[in-house]
Amino acid sequence: MPPRTPGLDPILVIDDEADLRELLDISIRRMGHDVVLAGSLAEAREKLVQQRYSLVLTDMRLGDGLGIEIVRQLAAAPERVPVAVITAYGSADNAVEALKAGAFDYIAKPVSLDQLRSLVMNALGRQQREDQDNAAAAEAAQAADRAAALLPGHSAAMQEVRRSLSRLARSMAPVVISGESGSGKERAARAIHATSTRAAHPFVAVNCGAIPENLMESEFFGYVKGAFTGADAERNGFFQAANGGTLLLDEVADLPLAMQVKLLRALQERRVRKIGASREDAVDVRVMCASHKDLAAMVAAGQFRQDLYYRLNVLGLRMPTLRERTEDIPVLARAILEHLAVRYSDPRPRRLSQAALERLVAYPFPGNVRELENLLERAYAFAEAEDIQVEDLGPLDANMEHAALRPAPSPLTPYTPWAGGLAPAEPAPAPEPTPQAATAPESEPIVVPADLPDTAERACRGVTFPIDLPARLEDVEREIILQALAQTGFNRTAAAPLLGLNLRQLRYRIQQLGIRDGRDEREEGEGAA
Repeated sequence: MPPRTPGLDPILVIDDEADLRELLDISIRRMGHDVVLAGSLAEAREKLVQQRYSLVLTDMRLGDGLGIEIVRQLAAAPERVPVAVITAYGSADNAVEALKAGAFDYIAKPVSLDQLRSLVMNALGRQQREDQDNAAAAEAAQAADRAAALLPGHSAAMQEVRRSLSRLARSMAPVVISGESGSGKERAARAIHATSTRAAHPFVAVNCGAIPENLMESEFFGYVKGAFTGADAERNGFFQAANGGTLLLDEVADLPLAMQVKLLRALQERRVRKIGASREDAVDVRVMCASHKDLAAMVAAGQFRQDLYYRLNVLGLRMPTLRERTEDIPVLARAILEHLAVRYSDPRPRRLSQAALERLVAYPFPGNVRELENLLERAYAFAEAEDIQVEDLGPLDANMEHAALRPAPSPLTPYTPWAGGLAPAEPAPAPEPTPQAATAPESEPIVVPADLPDTAERACRGVTFPIDLPARLEDVEREIILQALAQTGFNRTAAAPLLGLNLRQLRYRIQQLGIRDGRDEREEGEGAA
């Protein structure tokens, strides 16, 4: 039996079943912790008055009341003692209710010793560090720095987001992060993970919309060797890869209904079965979800399972659009340019001229922070002077005209506090279409003249319309760059002047077009062999 952990208060176990109480007592003592037992709600309240505890573990159903009463009592107390609940098999609703009431975590019957050990370690990890030394204050400051680095900005909206991050990081409950595309939902999830007790464990982000439906089960849960044709070796899925850490389901609304059923079971039981396996494996994963779609509306329309929605939607965070925090654009731009300087090995980051910065602040950014990143990356690559000028930003006025032609974005959703995070209020009704939009004439067909100039005739030779012109132009550009690189032995410095570009511009186009040196691929293949 390991020695007792010095400096920690005992763990209070509340359960009216003597056998389970004894099992928990033995198991927790083997982990090196002192245990105090209570067989009823009344006895537990007496024990709580008598001394302090480092963790309280209570059954949901007791002979003289409900364990959630203890959860609410401790959640309201200033000491902030972590409390976890024991739920009956399949009682997901009770677990969700306890988490909303302030429970740190939950464990289902029959109690898995691996899950119990993980729960205790997660609950006591931060307190042990605080008791051993004074590193807690430094850790909190570092966590705040990590959150600020991932989500920079001084606006009121971002300050409220960061305040919510610290509250969300203390819980192990699922989180739904909502917001427009490009508003930084994945960055928010990473910030929550980085400031939580799971920070030392993996963060796995999955784009649910990018996985073919027939591969989803194997990607999420893994498979054993021989489970199907091509399964030459055992492989872990996303849940196993994120074990001990956080799993982000990005664009969770794109999950097909069949996969939603399997995901719900994995979340409720905290166990997954690899394809072809005969047993389930316990996993300790905190799940977060991100979506730019209205999940509640999808539930009402029958496009998203209601039981999965309630299981995921325990805590909420809404990311503001860039239009709601235009005062953050200078801070964001500076952080992006510093990152680009590191990527391009520039000793000093480029800066925005005052006119360029004013142009950015005036732009509505329908693509949010992601659009700002892409715009500045292009400007950084093509700018000739030390400072980025207005002309380096490209035709923003044209972009603004195109944005005016798009359907108007939904009205800005006001912030309303909810479960320690931020949740959208009721969506505003969609505006009625204007008479002009309803009667807009259809565009006339384009007629290609027969007497094309020689240059145009050569360019169109062998082309069958309609075509994807941007993709066609990218193919042509890729081929020309590859020819220049082949001529110079893939020496980018020598190839750039052949193409009328500087080295930074060529690097940018190579990255955007996905061009790779064939020699690199051969070296990778030889290394794998």
